[in-house]
Amino acid sequence: MSKAPSASSCEEATRKYVCGIDIGSQSCAGCICRPDKSQVGKAMVFANSKDGWKILLDQLSRLDALPSEILIGMEATARYSENLYHELERRGYQLCLLHPGQTHQFHQRQGLRAKTDRLDAMTIARVLLSGEARAGYIPNELVATYRELVRLHTQLSEEAARYQNQIHALVVVLFPEFTQVFADPCLPSALSVLKAYPSAQAMAQAKEEALYALLRAHKHPHYGHPTVKKLLTLASTSGSSGRAEAGRSVSLRLLCEQLEQTHKHLEWLQTELEHLIATDPAVKGLQQIPEFGTKTIAVLRGELGEVERFARTDQVIAYAGLDVEIKESGLWKGQAKLSKRGSGLLRQMLYLAALRSIHLQSSAFGAYYRRLVARGLKKGSALMAVMRKMLAVAVHLLKHEQQDYDPSKVGVGSLAG
Repeated sequence: MSKAPSASSCEEATRKYVCGIDIGSQSCAGCICRPDKSQVGKAMVFANSKDGWKILLDQLSRLDALPSEILIGMEATARYSENLYHELERRGYQLCLLHPGQTHQFHQRQGLRAKTDRLDAMTIARVLLSGEARAGYIPNELVATYRELVRLHTQLSEEAARYQNQIHALVVVLFPEFTQVFADPCLPSALSVLKAYPSAQAMAQAKEEALYALLRAHKHPHYGHPTVKKLLTLASTSGSSGRAEAGRSVSLRLLCEQLEQTHKHLEWLQTELEHLIATDPAVKGLQQIPEFGTKTIAVLRGELGEVERFARTDQVIAYAGLDVEIKESGLWKGQAKLSKRGSGLLRQMLYLAALRSIHLQSSAFGAYYRRLVARGLKKGSALMAVMRKMLAVAVHLLKHEQQDYDPSKVGVGSLAG
């Protein structure tokens, strides 16, 4: 999809009708209203499919207005609205994608207690008529591709971490001495051994030559007959109780296979991200920043999107949830803290990049951190300042594709203008 309309386009564009659509995974509800807030006919319900959309399009075509004179609003509900949005955009209708929080707040202010799909559609239409609608951002094709890949990469990374924790926990009861040979039971060579012999009892029954061949398949210089003999000796004298061995062995084998498969998928996604970055001229400057790896660059590009829509640095800071939120009431003053709105993944990657900078002596961001700490700023606050600085530098480089990264300017003013 192309860029979303600005907030003003939802408020000021010439229109004869507005249509609110409540999106569901299987069905949608639509409500058409005139500028005087009177409703056109009854609210309609239609399937969220190409055939179902014909009901909506038929109702819209009967109005005495061109598609460009009809403003249609819908909530950003996961992926359910995307295909219908594309279809309506292709037909020339004005579109406004709303954050669910907007309609929820409007619903509360109106004192409405009932909540149905038809009422939600009417609420969306009234939000559009109120002039308070703020259009959400619709990423373009490239940005959407970045988002899809980095979010799946993050999800699979988290799954891999869970598998590793479960494998460690099972090894503790099935063969606690295993880590005396393999410090990390989640290494490729260790996983192959655990799949073949998932318990101390199974290992004790293993043939020495079969175990040796299994280890040598990984071509590790330290795996030989001494390693095999140590494994067999530890297995025969293991403190494992053998309780629930059959069930736990099955669990361990499956988890090892799941972890191996997840690692393969992560490698595949990493290759896709590297190819995407290599063909994207906008990230040339980001690639020159030593603290930014492939994942960090991809997250910045995907989560920030088209940075031209940010006019000032503070807008970017707020978008990333790195702005400070203060709550006060009378004599009571709350503790200032980050708002943490927006993308948590973006903040996570900036945090990790900031930590890397602290340990790099040649890092301009690390030097900036140390200067702030030397001036008396707390380490946590200094780290947050580095994150904001990294974000400002990243946005500046994304806006000015032809500029190279200049570390000497890291500690100088604002760069995201």
